[in-house]
Amino acid sequence: MATIFASQLPVLSWYDVIGEKTIAVAIMDRLIHTSYRIEIKGERLRKNL
Repeated sequence: MATIFASQLPVLSWYDVIGEKTIAVAIMDRLIHTSYRIEIKGERLRKNL
């Protein structure tokens, strides 16, 4: 079974968004453990209108 998470926020910002430090650590530990992380950098494909 595979699950894909996509976010516009960098992983380190997720802790601030989740808020509660203990819950954030538990969630991130489960998401990151044995996962593959692909970070795409570069110019945005959608330009400001």
